[in-house]
Amino acid sequence: MSRDRFFSLINSRSVTAIVWFMLLTLGAGLVLLPLGVVFITSLMPAGEGSASLTLENYRVAWQRGGFLLAFANSTLVALAVTGLQIITSALAGYALARLKFRGKQALLLVVLATLVIPFQMLVIPIFLVLKWGHLINTYGALILPTAANGFGIFLLRQFFQTIPVELEEAAMLDGANRWQVLWRIMLPLARPALVTLFLFTFIGEWNDLFKPLVFTTRPELRTVQLALASFQEQFTNSWTLMMAAVVIATIPVIVLFLIGQRQLIRGIATTGIKN
Repeated sequence: MSRDRFFSLINSRSVTAIVWFMLLTLGAGLVLLPLGVVFITSLMPAGEGSASLTLENYRVAWQRGGFLLAFANSTLVALAVTGLQIITSALAGYALARLKFRGKQALLLVVLATLVIPFQMLVIPIFLVLKWGHLINTYGALILPTAANGFGIFLLRQFFQTIPVELEEAAMLDGANRWQVLWRIMLPLARPALVTLFLFTFIGEWNDLFKPLVFTTRPELRTVQLALASFQEQFTNSWTLMMAAVVIATIPVIVLFLIGQRQLIRGIATTGIKN
């Protein structure tokens, strides 16, 4: 390769890298712009006489929205649903990935079919079942309807299929049974997929307004999203308090995502390798 051609190649790659950097920076700016507007608005004083920024809106929003109880309820519900989904998804996903039984493909198709059915279409039969079980206005009404999920089952099924079968066969030769193989080999190796499922489920439950709105009326079961909805009034809105409440409700989700983002990316990238 000649010297001129070499430097020409280097320059073309540099220009391409700069263009991509500028495009990505522009995209990131467009995504972060609404968040910046929300944050700046939350720091503005409620009155129009002062131009200085203040944290008073956060104190008022925290007290007015009752976020202490709401955080406790949302955390309890989100962790319970996430734990149950991890258990049910791990068991069903492993069975669909490794076990051989009649109707396996049909069952997989049923699981996939549930992904296209909106939860809102099932709200009436779910409500009737919860009422029959005397679970309306209880934590059970917020937890049990989403204790299992087709997405989690399919996600772990896909990840389990990327793990070499030889590892299981070696463990079974050493005397391990199916439960021991799942607990000691498959689940530790499936950590990226488990973290991915944890983040998706926890964030989804934290942001869920539909279930608390339909299945509960007791103030002591108020979740973060119900507390946030209380700032929306019919005729007047305090935008500064509402934006402060939005920031308060969003902080746990952002922190959780930043902690698990590497495992999340790895889990999503890996689960699509093998059919």
